[in-house]
Amino acid sequence: MNEFDVNDLKKLYVPSSSSHKGENGKLLIIGGSVLFHAASLWALQVASRIVDMVFYSSVPQNNELVEKEKEEFRNGIIVPRNKIDHYIEEADCILIGPGLPRENGVELGDDDTKELTERLFKAYPNKKWVVDGGSLQTIKPETIPHNAILTPHHGEFFKLFESRIKNQESRIEPDLIQKLAKEFNCTILLKGEVDLVSNGTETVQIAGGNEGMTKGGTGDVLAGLVAALYCKNEAFLSATSASFINKKAGETLAQKTGIYFNASDLATEIPAVMKYLLTP
Repeated sequence: MNEFDVNDLKKLYVPSSSSHKGENGKLLIIGGSVLFHAASLWALQVASRIVDMVFYSSVPQNNELVEKEKEEFRNGIIVPRNKIDHYIEEADCILIGPGLPRENGVELGDDDTKELTERLFKAYPNKKWVVDGGSLQTIKPETIPHNAILTPHHGEFFKLFESRIKNQESRIEPDLIQKLAKEFNCTILLKGEVDLVSNGTETVQIAGGNEGMTKGGTGDVLAGLVAALYCKNEAFLSATSASFINKKAGETLAQKTGIYFNASDLATEIPAVMKYLLTP
């Protein structure tokens, strides 16, 4: 297993000075619920700074929050859940799961996460998918679309792959991640003190960050970053680069404020870190 090579960042897509709106990535985010407002908004916050267009589909309460913040998301479009199919077809990548309820939330006005996620996977198996949060906690691994990127923490990893893991208390070894990524033809970004990323043939570890990144929402920021990069890059490069950039942003924040920062601070810091890392 190798460590991430920072020179790989040079492979990331950088918009041309002659490009036009829409050419540098269109991302659809499907997330949020009555109980979990902020998760999908953190993903939206970071992605809106990277891609040209973000289509955002959540429950009415979250859609209203984004409408109020429209001055920040000028290139965003609010998409009702019953109209997402058109935008799935137009989007370069779809992020599904941040803030979606872990259990059946129909009684609260939410969609059933498992039904929604698996229905869309079946209808659009060839799209670029990033799967996070509630979707990871409710789907069966057999439904994962080929070439999807999964962004689980350790608990979500065990829940998703419980039928393939003999000892649920065991340490997650890189060989296991690589085996499962190969079996389901996907890229897995396992979040932790040291992130592990595998596409089934190659596995890298990415250290860094700090204890300030245990705050709620930092994983949603990472998911938004992964999805934004995946719009214009291949899966493994998107996942490894996002992990590295996210951890570097946590480190630069710590130089300014110590560990006393939150997910919104992290989302705001990421563009500055990308400028530093990606500018020749």
